[in-house]
Formats: sequence, C-alpha cells, structure tokens
Amino acid sequence: MNPRVKAVKPNPDYTITLLFTNGEVKSFDVSPYLDKGIFRELKDLRSFNSVKPCLGSVQWQNGQDFCPDTLYVDSVPVSAFEGRLMPERQSA
Repeated sequence: MNPRVKAVKPNPDYTITLLFTNGEVKSFDVSPYLDKGIFRELKDLRSFNSVKPCLGSVQWQNGQDFCPDTLYVDSVPVSAFEGRLMPERQSA
C-alpha cells in the first residue's frame, strides 16, 4: 500500500503540494482533469483552493477527489526548499 496524504496545499497553477504519511512532499498536477466532468468546477480558484485532506486522500468542497494511490504514483517530488512552504492544511 502506498503512503496516504497527511496534508495538502493548493497552488495557483492548479497543482497541489502533498505531504504523505512517509514524510515525502510531492506535487500533483490537477490541470489535466479540469476539462472533465465534475472537475470543471475546480477551474474557479476559490473552489480549487477549498481542497482538504480526507481519509488519506484529498477532497474539494463539492466532493471531487482522487484515489490516494493515484496521488502518490502520479505526483512528482518537491525540492527541499519548496517543501518548507508546506503545508497549510493537515488532517487530524
């Protein structure tokens, strides 16, 4: 089983910075999904910025979410410098 999301920070370029339970900080690009179904709502930055950790994954105010394994496998490592900007929202 892959690590789960512990904290998330939305970024203005439609990426999210993720802190995983194993201590890794990675970036996931949401922009390829913004023209698909329910994810279209996230083009509005206010909606996009509503992202929060939820049960080891992330979820937005209107229920959009991703599989936690997708978030881990399809995200890219963030440099140590960028990682210091992390995170705004953590799960309990």
